[in-house]
Amino acid sequence: MTETTPHHAPDPDGGGGPAPATVDWDERYAVAEQVWSGRPNRALVAEVAGLRPGRALDVGCGEGADAVWLAQEGWDLTALDVSAVALERAAAAARSAGAQVHWVHAGLLEAGLPPGAFDLVSAQYFALPRTPQAAAEHALLAAVAPGGTLLAVHHAGFGTDYSGLDGVDPADYVSPSDIAALLDEAWEVEVDEGRERQVEGGAGAHHVEDLVLRARRLR
Repeated sequence: MTETTPHHAPDPDGGGGPAPATVDWDERYAVAEQVWSGRPNRALVAEVAGLRPGRALDVGCGEGADAVWLAQEGWDLTALDVSAVALERAAAAARSAGAQVHWVHAGLLEAGLPPGAFDLVSAQYFALPRTPQAAAEHALLAAVAPGGTLLAVHHAGFGTDYSGLDGVDPADYVSPSDIAALLDEAWEVEVDEGRERQVEGGAGAHHVEDLVLRARRLR
Protein backbone atom coordinates (compact mmCIF):
# COMPACT_ATOMS: atom_id res chain seq x y z
CA MET A 1 0.00 0.00 0.00
CA THR A 2 1.27 3.45 -0.82
CA GLU A 3 0.66 6.37 1.50
CA THR A 4 2.33 9.73 1.02
CA THR A 5 1.08 10.99 4.39
CA PRO A 6 0.82 9.05 7.65
CA HIS A 7 -2.41 7.33 8.65
CA HIS A 8 -3.50 8.34 12.13
CA ALA A 9 -4.71 5.56 14.37
CA PRO A 10 -7.75 6.31 16.53
CA ASP A 11 -7.13 7.96 19.88
CA PRO A 12 -7.76 5.14 22.40
CA ASP A 13 -8.72 7.65 25.10
CA GLY A 14 -11.13 9.54 22.88
CA GLY A 15 -9.64 12.84 24.00
CA GLY A 16 -8.83 14.06 20.53
CA GLY A 17 -5.47 15.56 21.52
CA PRO A 18 -1.94 14.20 21.11
CA ALA A 19 -0.65 11.83 23.75
CA PRO A 20 2.26 13.01 25.94
CA ALA A 21 4.69 10.62 24.22
CA THR A 22 3.72 12.06 20.84
CA VAL A 23 4.37 15.61 21.98
CA ASP A 24 7.66 14.61 23.59
CA TRP A 25 9.02 12.90 20.49
CA ASP A 26 7.78 15.65 18.18
CA GLU A 27 9.77 18.12 20.26
CA ARG A 28 12.88 15.94 20.12
CA TYR A 29 12.70 15.68 16.34
CA ALA A 30 11.92 19.37 15.89
CA VAL A 31 15.30 20.47 17.27
CA ALA A 32 17.08 19.42 14.05
CA GLU A 33 16.27 19.01 10.37
CA GLN A 34 17.59 15.44 10.57
CA VAL A 35 18.22 13.47 13.74
CA TRP A 36 19.45 10.07 12.47
CA SER A 37 22.03 9.12 9.86
CA GLY A 38 19.58 8.48 7.02
CA ARG A 39 21.04 5.01 6.40
CA PRO A 40 19.49 1.64 7.32
CA ASN A 41 20.80 0.04 10.48
CA ARG A 42 23.59 -2.42 9.73
CA ALA A 43 22.19 -5.10 12.01
CA LEU A 44 18.89 -4.94 10.12
CA VAL A 45 20.62 -5.25 6.76
CA ALA A 46 22.73 -8.18 7.94
CA GLU A 47 19.90 -10.13 9.57
CA VAL A 48 17.32 -9.60 6.82
CA ALA A 49 19.67 -10.43 3.93
CA GLY A 50 18.71 -14.11 3.79
CA LEU A 51 14.96 -13.70 4.29
CA ARG A 52 12.35 -13.93 1.55
CA PRO A 53 10.47 -10.61 1.36
CA GLY A 54 6.91 -10.63 2.61
CA ARG A 55 4.88 -8.44 4.93
CA ALA A 56 6.99 -6.40 7.34
CA LEU A 57 6.38 -4.09 10.29
CA ASP A 58 8.90 -1.42 11.31
CA VAL A 59 8.21 -0.44 14.94
CA GLY A 60 9.33 3.07 15.87
CA CYS A 61 10.44 3.85 12.32
CA GLY A 62 11.69 7.37 13.05
CA GLU A 63 12.75 9.20 9.91
CA GLY A 64 12.23 6.09 7.82
CA ALA A 65 15.65 4.90 6.67
CA ASP A 66 14.98 1.27 7.62
CA ALA A 67 11.45 1.30 6.21
CA VAL A 68 12.57 2.75 2.88
CA TRP A 69 15.38 0.21 2.58
CA LEU A 70 13.06 -2.71 3.36
CA ALA A 71 10.50 -1.48 0.82
CA GLN A 72 13.22 -1.20 -1.82
CA GLU A 73 14.23 -4.79 -1.00
CA GLY A 74 10.73 -5.95 -1.90
CA TRP A 75 9.00 -6.02 1.49
CA ASP A 76 5.35 -4.97 1.82
CA LEU A 77 6.04 -2.41 4.52
CA THR A 78 3.99 -0.98 7.36
CA ALA A 79 5.90 1.50 9.50
CA LEU A 80 4.67 3.18 12.66
CA ASP A 81 5.87 5.90 14.98
CA VAL A 82 4.37 8.19 17.62
CA SER A 83 6.00 11.30 16.14
CA ALA A 84 4.19 13.09 13.32
CA VAL A 85 7.35 15.12 12.67
CA ALA A 86 9.40 11.98 12.10
CA LEU A 87 6.73 10.39 9.91
CA GLU A 88 6.47 13.42 7.64
CA ARG A 89 10.23 13.19 7.09
CA ALA A 90 9.98 9.45 6.54
CA ALA A 91 7.19 9.86 3.99
CA ALA A 92 9.24 12.50 2.15
CA ALA A 93 12.25 10.16 2.08
CA ALA A 94 10.07 7.37 0.67
CA ARG A 95 8.66 9.61 -2.05
CA SER A 96 12.18 10.69 -3.01
CA ALA A 97 13.31 7.04 -3.20
CA GLY A 98 10.18 5.85 -5.01
CA ALA A 99 9.46 3.44 -2.14
CA GLN A 100 5.97 2.30 -1.16
CA VAL A 101 5.31 2.31 2.57
CA HIS A 102 2.13 2.34 4.66
CA TRP A 103 2.84 4.88 7.42
CA VAL A 104 0.91 4.73 10.69
CA HIS A 105 0.99 7.52 13.27
CA ALA A 106 0.57 5.51 16.47
CA GLY A 107 2.36 3.64 19.19
CA LEU A 108 2.61 -0.14 18.98
CA LEU A 109 -0.22 -0.74 21.44
CA GLU A 110 -2.53 1.85 19.85
CA ALA A 111 -2.02 0.83 16.23
CA GLY A 112 -4.68 -1.89 16.22
CA LEU A 113 -2.47 -4.33 14.32
CA PRO A 114 -4.01 -7.67 13.34
CA PRO A 115 -2.36 -10.62 15.11
CA GLY A 116 0.05 -12.77 13.13
CA ALA A 117 0.04 -10.38 10.20
CA PHE A 118 3.75 -9.87 9.53
CA ASP A 119 6.52 -12.11 8.21
CA LEU A 120 9.06 -9.71 9.73
CA VAL A 121 8.66 -7.50 12.78
CA SER A 122 11.64 -5.19 13.14
CA ALA A 123 12.22 -3.09 16.26
CA GLN A 124 15.43 -1.11 15.94
CA TYR A 125 16.56 0.91 18.98
CA PHE A 126 12.95 0.97 20.13
CA ALA A 127 11.44 3.00 22.99
CA LEU A 128 8.60 0.82 24.25
CA PRO A 129 7.41 1.58 27.79
CA ARG A 130 7.64 -1.30 30.24
CA THR A 131 4.41 -2.42 31.92
CA PRO A 132 3.68 -5.00 34.64
CA GLN A 133 1.81 -7.08 32.06
CA ALA A 134 4.65 -6.87 29.48
CA ALA A 135 2.13 -5.43 27.03
CA ALA A 136 4.67 -4.15 24.51
CA GLU A 137 6.62 -7.42 24.45
CA HIS A 138 3.47 -9.45 23.92
CA ALA A 139 2.34 -7.06 21.17
CA LEU A 140 5.61 -7.56 19.31
CA LEU A 141 5.37 -11.34 19.55
CA ALA A 142 1.70 -11.38 18.58
CA ALA A 143 2.36 -9.41 15.39
CA VAL A 144 4.66 -12.10 13.94
CA ALA A 145 3.09 -14.64 11.57
CA PRO A 146 3.85 -18.37 11.97
CA GLY A 147 7.16 -18.93 10.21
CA GLY A 148 7.95 -15.23 10.53
CA THR A 149 10.88 -13.44 12.16
CA LEU A 150 11.15 -11.03 15.06
CA LEU A 151 14.25 -8.83 15.00
CA ALA A 152 14.94 -6.63 18.04
CA VAL A 153 18.11 -4.55 18.19
CA HIS A 154 19.20 -2.15 20.91
CA HIS A 155 22.30 -0.56 22.35
CA ALA A 156 24.42 -2.74 24.60
CA GLY A 157 24.56 0.20 27.03
CA PHE A 158 20.79 0.34 27.22
CA GLY A 159 20.79 -0.24 30.96
CA THR A 160 22.84 2.88 31.72
CA ASP A 161 22.25 5.23 28.79
CA TYR A 162 19.53 5.71 26.20
CA SER A 163 20.81 7.51 23.11
CA GLY A 164 21.80 10.55 25.10
CA LEU A 165 18.17 11.65 25.48
CA ASP A 166 17.66 13.76 28.58
CA GLY A 167 14.92 12.78 30.98
CA VAL A 168 14.68 9.15 29.79
CA ASP A 169 15.13 6.41 32.38
CA PRO A 170 16.17 3.14 30.66
CA ALA A 171 14.52 1.16 33.44
CA ASP A 172 11.15 2.35 32.15
CA TYR A 173 11.63 0.78 28.72
CA VAL A 174 11.66 -2.70 27.22
CA SER A 175 15.03 -4.27 26.35
CA PRO A 176 15.82 -7.24 24.06
CA SER A 177 16.34 -9.39 27.14
CA ASP A 178 12.77 -8.66 28.24
CA ILE A 179 11.53 -9.96 24.91
CA ALA A 180 13.82 -13.00 24.97
CA ALA A 181 12.50 -13.94 28.42
CA LEU A 182 9.02 -14.46 26.94
CA LEU A 183 10.06 -16.76 24.10
CA ASP A 184 8.72 -20.26 24.64
CA GLU A 185 8.70 -23.51 22.65
CA ALA A 186 6.74 -21.79 19.89
CA TRP A 187 9.89 -19.83 19.04
CA GLU A 188 13.39 -20.66 17.83
CA VAL A 189 16.09 -18.18 18.88
CA GLU A 190 18.45 -17.82 15.92
CA VAL A 191 20.62 -14.94 17.15
CA ASP A 192 21.06 -13.55 20.66
CA GLU A 193 24.37 -11.75 20.94
CA GLY A 194 26.34 -8.56 21.35
CA ARG A 195 27.85 -7.12 18.19
CA GLU A 196 30.19 -4.28 17.28
CA ARG A 197 28.37 -1.27 15.87
CA GLN A 198 29.67 1.46 13.57
CA VAL A 199 27.58 4.45 12.56
CA GLU A 200 28.68 7.59 10.77
CA GLY A 201 26.70 10.60 11.91
CA GLY A 202 23.35 11.02 13.57
CA ALA A 203 22.20 10.77 17.17
CA GLY A 204 23.34 7.61 18.90
CA ALA A 205 26.50 7.30 16.80
CA HIS A 206 28.54 7.16 20.01
CA HIS A 207 27.17 3.69 20.83
CA VAL A 208 29.69 1.05 19.74
CA GLU A 209 27.91 -2.24 20.52
CA ASP A 210 24.48 -3.64 19.73
CA LEU A 211 22.39 -6.33 21.34
CA VAL A 212 20.79 -8.37 18.54
CA LEU A 213 17.88 -10.73 19.08
CA ARG A 214 16.43 -12.63 16.12
CA ALA A 215 13.81 -15.30 16.66
CA ARG A 216 11.59 -17.30 14.33
CA ARG A 217 8.01 -18.16 15.22
CA LEU A 218 7.49 -21.86 14.65
CA ARG A 219 3.71 -21.89 15.00
